[in-house]
Amino acid sequence: MKYIWHFIKKMHTLSGRLLVFNIIGMILVSLFEGIGILLLVPLLGLIGLLDVTSQVDSSISWLTGPFSTLSETLSLSIILSLYFLLILGQSFFQRQQNILNVKIQQAFTRHLREETYKALLQANWNFFLRKRKSDLINMMTAEIGRVSGGTNLFLKFIASLIFTLIQITISFWLSLEMTVTVLILGIALIFYSRKFIKNSNVIGNEAIQLSKLYLAGITDQFNGIKDIKSNSLEESHVNWFLSISQRMEQNVIKLAKVNTISQFAFKVISAFLISIFVFLSVKLFDAQPAQLILVIVIFSRLWPRFSGLQTTLEQIGSIAPSFRFLLNFQNECMMEKELNIKNDKNIHPILLKEKLECKSVYFRYNPDLATYALTDINLQIPVNGMTAIIGPSGAGKSTLIDLLMGLNQPETGKVLIDGIPLSDDKLLSLRKSISYVPQEPFLFNASIRDNMKLIEPNASEEQIWKALAFSSAAEFVRALPHQLDTIIGDRGIRLSGGERQRIVLARAILRKPSVLVLDEATSALDTENEAKIQQAIDRLKGTMTIIVIAHRLSTIRNADQVIVLDQGKVVQTGGFTQLSKEKKRKACSVNY
Repeated sequence: MKYIWHFIKKMHTLSGRLLVFNIIGMILVSLFEGIGILLLVPLLGLIGLLDVTSQVDSSISWLTGPFSTLSETLSLSIILSLYFLLILGQSFFQRQQNILNVKIQQAFTRHLREETYKALLQANWNFFLRKRKSDLINMMTAEIGRVSGGTNLFLKFIASLIFTLIQITISFWLSLEMTVTVLILGIALIFYSRKFIKNSNVIGNEAIQLSKLYLAGITDQFNGIKDIKSNSLEESHVNWFLSISQRMEQNVIKLAKVNTISQFAFKVISAFLISIFVFLSVKLFDAQPAQLILVIVIFSRLWPRFSGLQTTLEQIGSIAPSFRFLLNFQNECMMEKELNIKNDKNIHPILLKEKLECKSVYFRYNPDLATYALTDINLQIPVNGMTAIIGPSGAGKSTLIDLLMGLNQPETGKVLIDGIPLSDDKLLSLRKSISYVPQEPFLFNASIRDNMKLIEPNASEEQIWKALAFSSAAEFVRALPHQLDTIIGDRGIRLSGGERQRIVLARAILRKPSVLVLDEATSALDTENEAKIQQAIDRLKGTMTIIVIAHRLSTIRNADQVIVLDQGKVVQTGGFTQLSKEKKRKACSVNY
């Protein structure tokens, strides 16, 4: 429950007076409904079920008194008019309260999304290495939706509770003894329902895990759909999907069984207790007929409220794990926070003047393991030169790049920019000066223009075409049906691999970076497309610092410096011609 209260307090902080007005609206709606029940007393007198002149029961005579001196027609007109006005007022306030509730709910949902997304983007790179992408998507969609729905459910619970209290108050006026009896029975049943709430909580935990497995599975399968189709793996993946779907179905059924069992028990016990209640009211409390009718009416309205409260508590119990899950996720993001993007616009890129440098750098992904990904790294990357980093798979090339870009921090040792250690306050400035081109091109299902402006929103059309020309992409873009406004499909699937890579390179150039990082950007390309990328890279030499991770000789032939990594260590450094002749270490020679 503490997790739910955390988000309720957050909703109160966000909504302020609106939440108070919302609760007042709930009270008014409930109050009008309660007053409407009291009008039954004089109405019963008018239709002959109650002698309004009788003074037998002083607890209800105050309701009949005002109508005792009036004619039947006038009394009926007044009662029905009051009833109409009450319903009108109730409907008005209920409409306003519902609209207000939606405003509060949607504002809170938007706040949850924004707060979680900002915390997520501000987390460090190591945080993302530990998480599945599908789990992050599940958090931003399913879990936030469940928490949002849970807070709305809690507000409805408060409304039901307020209405129940008002009904109880009215019932106290009519008969203290019988109302106390109803309360004792209702509280006993709610206490009995605790085990159903606990079961709902367990099923809710299971639902979260199934949701994560489902989203992770279909995300992986859609990412690898080409492999699935080309290797005829459809049947095994369909079988997995049927299995997870069946488990999700059973989870929902289990929750329904818990809810229906509790409702069944509640109704059976209610029928038994109301029979006992009426018997005791007549035999022990000596209730008058009119009073008994009123209390039974109130009982019939009050008793379902206990059932409703119990059902709502079960529903909250099933959603409660999502509150805990989301809060823990937000806290984890905050613990891993590395950036504050509020002042992003005031941060300017670093202009590299001399060199990037690593001094005695050690790094490992898991501090609990003895194995280091990088060991005693000492190197220098001179400004406006081209440095190639090569080595076998698993040598630590991408890890080294991540350190140079400030995505990870050394366990020991330092990364220096022009001799100044890279500190947390310089991370964003460094990244603003770097353009990164990955092996897998990152493109949106949008136009080429939109994809280019992703990195430089204020770029003019002339600047875009100039960048495309630099990356040898202008020619094929001009040949497209709508040129810059051509939609390129999901991940740029309507373009060839070489065309996608040249668009990404053009986007990187458009930023006018101080440092350009190419992470095996040509490894998946054919000779012709690689040659075009290589030509673009050669045109950039001398204008910016270029760092290339590569496997092919052709890619690094024009490099000013080649750094060879093996098992997390720098084993060779020098020019391309020099290293190609050295054969001291066969395993680390340049045969890529």
